[in-house]
Amino acid sequence: MRIRNPREAAAAAVRSQRRFVPTARTEMNAATTSTKTAVKCWSCGAATSGAHFCAACGKIQPLAQGMDYFAFFGLPQKLRIDATELEKKFHQLSWKLHPDNFVRATEKEREISLALSSELNDAYRALREPLSRVEYLLAHSGMRKEGAHKQQAPPELLEEVFELNESLDELRESREADEHGASSGMTEVRAKLEAAEKNFAEKLEESDAQLDVIAGEWDAAIDAGADEAKRQALMTKMNDVLNRRSYIRNLVNKVAAELAL
Repeated sequence: MRIRNPREAAAAAVRSQRRFVPTARTEMNAATTSTKTAVKCWSCGAATSGAHFCAACGKIQPLAQGMDYFAFFGLPQKLRIDATELEKKFHQLSWKLHPDNFVRATEKEREISLALSSELNDAYRALREPLSRVEYLLAHSGMRKEGAHKQQAPPELLEEVFELNESLDELRESREADEHGASSGMTEVRAKLEAAEKNFAEKLEESDAQLDVIAGEWDAAIDAGADEAKRQALMTKMNDVLNRRSYIRNLVNKVAAELAL
């Protein structure tokens, strides 16, 4: 699993927490998520099933209550998404929902268009990358909350983290002792930190691979109609891997910042 833009992914997840109120049970597909209660057209009263446009009168419809980003694109809550197909759906919806199409429409229709266009952009940012999809799924379920817990080193990494912090201290001390950074001591400690940076970067890749495996398990569970306990167990596994990954990513960033000085 190739994962990019973690900061953007985290921001999308935080926005999703503000927009949606998590329910006790996460709905498993677009249809059930967006149509748990009957949805009717605001204009003609016909059933819309959470569609963006009324099939009876053609009027644009406001966001259905409880609709998540997956359902917004007409997708099940699965984590392995065809990026090309998602982009195609994004461009199609961008054209259909764009405010320019409603310049001569009623004020209500213009307001709905603006709201849906904004929602579309947020949804696409959240779902276009593997990491941000996982972040969003967990945030929407209420399992991932920004700032809820202080990050702690994974137990199996404690010794490596301790050695890394010692090396960082040595680098700072050497830098103070030798303003030009030409001493053999600084050269040695920089080499140690570069090796540590590479080591932790490899652990990031391992975390990405773990997430990809669990994503496959999640999608299989959705296809099989897994019960709540199974889905919660898988989300807990994903959350644990994300926490470990986030801690390691911060270590890599910290080492890179020190080496850049």
